[in-house]
Amino acid sequence: MSVGLTPYPTQTDSALPWLESIPADWHEKRAKYFFREVDERTTSGEEELLSVSHVTGVTPRSQKNVTMFMAESYSDHKLCRPGDLVINTMWAWMAALGVARHTGIVSPAYAVYRPKDPDAFLPEFLDHLLRTKPYAAEYRCRSTGIRSSRLRLYPEKFLGIPIVCPPRSEQVQILAYLNAKDRQFRRLIRAKRRLIELLNEQKQAIIHHAATRGLDPNVRLKPSGIAWLGDVPEGWEVRRAKYSYREVDERSETGSEELLSVSHLTGVTPRSEKNITMFMASSYAGHKMCEPGDLVINTMWAWMGALGVARSAGIVSPAYAVYRPLAGSAMLPEFADHLLRIKPYISEYICRSTGIRSSRLRLYPDKFLGIPLVLPPRDEQQQIVAAITAGTRDANEAIGHANRAVDLLREYRTRLIADVVTGKLDVRGVELPPLDDDSTLDEIDAPDDGDAQEPLEAGEDGDGPD
Repeated sequence: MSVGLTPYPTQTDSALPWLESIPADWHEKRAKYFFREVDERTTSGEEELLSVSHVTGVTPRSQKNVTMFMAESYSDHKLCRPGDLVINTMWAWMAALGVARHTGIVSPAYAVYRPKDPDAFLPEFLDHLLRTKPYAAEYRCRSTGIRSSRLRLYPEKFLGIPIVCPPRSEQVQILAYLNAKDRQFRRLIRAKRRLIELLNEQKQAIIHHAATRGLDPNVRLKPSGIAWLGDVPEGWEVRRAKYSYREVDERSETGSEELLSVSHLTGVTPRSEKNITMFMASSYAGHKMCEPGDLVINTMWAWMGALGVARSAGIVSPAYAVYRPLAGSAMLPEFADHLLRIKPYISEYICRSTGIRSSRLRLYPDKFLGIPLVLPPRDEQQQIVAAITAGTRDANEAIGHANRAVDLLREYRTRLIADVVTGKLDVRGVELPPLDDDSTLDEIDAPDDGDAQEPLEAGEDGDGPD
C-alpha cells in the first residue's frame, strides 16, 4: 500500500536517537516550546465528561460502551478546550492521549496542555504523531514508577521531549494521504470481519443443533416444557441449573495464582495469553479461585455470553460468579461450555439479568441457578462434544487465518502512520484516489471494550465482553 513512497531527499539530524533524522524543512523543538500546562477546574462537574484512550484519543464518554466506575460527582475535574492535548499521566506509556475536539472535563489525574501557537499543528496530525509507537516508547523512558502499570509521565518530563513539526501545508498533505490509506485498510478489515462473522454463524448453527437436538436426525422429540427451548430428544432431561451446579466463593490469600480472563469469544483462558492492556491491580489477593471444570460467569457481561468452563486452576475477578459441578453431576464440563454459550441461553441471561441499561445488566446467582439446562445422557454428551470439535475445525482454522490477517493489516497501518508522520516517507505529490462517502467505513475497526487505560470499578478486572 505504500508502493512508490521514498525518503525525503534532504534531511537533517534529529535530537531523538530513535528518529536519527528529519526532513530538512521540518522543525524540531522540545514540547515546552509548543505547549504549556493548564489546570482549570470545573465547579459544577456538569460539562461533557471526556474519555482518554490509546485507541480513540479524546472522545465523549457518552459515546463509549464502558463499564468503568462512575463517580458521584465530577466537580473539581480538569477542564479542557478544543485543541488542548490531554494525557492520561498513568497510561502515557500506552499512548493514552489525544487532542480534544470538544470542551469538556477529564480526570484531575490527567495532564492538560494548551498549544502556545494554535496554528503550529493540525489536531489530527498531532493525534497521529504523539500516539505512534516510537513516541510511546519515549514516554515510557521518561516516565517514573515502580512497575510498568504504575508508570507516570509528569509534565516536566513530557515538556522536555523533542516534537517534530512539519510545515502546516505538509501536514494537510500527510493527513489526506493517511485518510485515503486508512479507508483502504478499513475496507480490507471489513471484508475479513464479514468472513469471520459468517464463519461464526456457521459454527453457532453446528453447536446449537448438536447441543439441543443431538446427532441422530431420526430421534424422537418431546416438548421440553420451555418455550424458548422447544423440543428436545426423548431420552434427554431438562433440569434447573441448581441441580447441576452450586455457587462457590473461595478466595486467594496471595493472588499469585494464574489470572484468568472470561470472554464471550474464548471463554475462560489465562490472561497471559491475551493481548490486553487493562488496568492491573496492585494485588490480586482476595480474587476468587476456580478449579478445572468450574463454570465462571462474568456477571456483568453474561448478556454477551461472557462465560465459560475453566480448563485450569486460577483466579478471576471477585465480581464474577464461580459455579462448581455438584458431586455426581451428569453435566460434562465440555458440553456445558458449548451449551451455555448458544444464543437461546444468552437471550435467557438477558431476560433474567437486572440493571438500568444493557451495559450494566447483571446475572445474579439465584437467577442463573433457576435456568433450565438440557441434559443428554453422559455418553451422548461425549459424542456431541466430539462431533462439534470435528464439525467446527475448518471454521476455526479459517477464523484464525482471518484474525491473523486483520492483525497484520493493523500492524502495517500502524507502521505506515509512524513512518509518514515522523518524516521517514515522503507523501508530497502522491496521487490519491477520490474519497468515497461510505460512512460505514467509519465504524470498521472500532474498539469493542471500553477504555483500557482508566481505573476500573472495584472488583472489576476490565475484561468487558473481550
